[in-house]
Amino acid sequence: MSSMMKAAVFIAPGRIEIAEKPIPDVGPNDALIRITTTTICGTDVHILKGEYPVAPGLTIGHEPVGIIEKLGSAVSGYQEGQRVIAGAICPNFNSYAAQDGVASQDGSYLIAAGRCGCHGYKATAGWRFGNLIDGTQAEYVLVPDAQANLAPIPDGLTDEQVLMCPDIMSTGFKGAENANIRIGDTVVVFAQGPIGLCATAGARLLGATTIIAVDGNAHRLGISRQMGADITLNFTQCDVVEEVMKLTGGRGADAAIEALGTQHTFASALQVLKPGGTLSSLGVYSSDLTIPLGAFAAGLGDHKINTALCPGGKERMRRLMGVIASGRLDLGALVTHHYALDDIEAAYDLFAHQRDGVLKIAIRP
Repeated sequence: MSSMMKAAVFIAPGRIEIAEKPIPDVGPNDALIRITTTTICGTDVHILKGEYPVAPGLTIGHEPVGIIEKLGSAVSGYQEGQRVIAGAICPNFNSYAAQDGVASQDGSYLIAAGRCGCHGYKATAGWRFGNLIDGTQAEYVLVPDAQANLAPIPDGLTDEQVLMCPDIMSTGFKGAENANIRIGDTVVVFAQGPIGLCATAGARLLGATTIIAVDGNAHRLGISRQMGADITLNFTQCDVVEEVMKLTGGRGADAAIEALGTQHTFASALQVLKPGGTLSSLGVYSSDLTIPLGAFAAGLGDHKINTALCPGGKERMRRLMGVIASGRLDLGALVTHHYALDDIEAAYDLFAHQRDGVLKIAIRP
């Protein structure tokens, strides 16, 4: 095996390029994975644009599907040559946060207000790939704490079928889980990008029977019906809040999931809620939010606002792949384009500018 590999490396804002890097050495608790498929995430575009700071020279990407090339001496229960995934969030499960029931926050810490644009909170948490350590848009990736994070791919599932599990599916499903959905609920999902589509699918699996999907893109709204939406609303053609209130007889929705990360969608999600309803926030916000006083009932409405970071770990991945293997959900429609790793700059350009109906791109070394 060569000692070098190709990797997509952050150079400077506006520049992610293919470079040669050494194949990582494997420590006792690590596993070296030969990447067979990965993808580009909206967070990677924030990195490309310089909106989220990472170190120059870092390999980008956090959604690995691959084959175990080499195992650390302390890792048991796996074998070289085995097909696996690992979550985008790779906790070690030894932290205070993990043992307190929020493993995704492994590694988070408070910082001086205003630094990193995070207003007092460094949002790295368990997100290490393509953030704190070299990521997955490469021929190989080193998975830390492999015992806790590697999940074997069930026989019969293709790379593309499980490609959404490490991040998009886990995040979207967490949005639905955080919405406190009960059987028979009415749920509004704002934005039908890949995460919003997975939130729509998750709401259906959890028992919501009236799922209202909101977007301005007719193609995405069509796919949302495949994912389980009962009603689709194009925000360019109607007043969404007014329409939801009409559809619910003035009661409001039981839950709203915000999957875009803007002030307007956050406020709208709160405005459509019934008293006592839950707003599940999945958006990554780039500025302070303002809570509309009326929709918030001046703080007297028994509303719940939950935020989330993508859950990781092998048990989470096992469950998600189990959903795919069961046939209850097919996320194949989300993979719209295919590129070789050598052509990843063109793939970034397509994805960042949202051309040609792109949802997710399968990248293959």
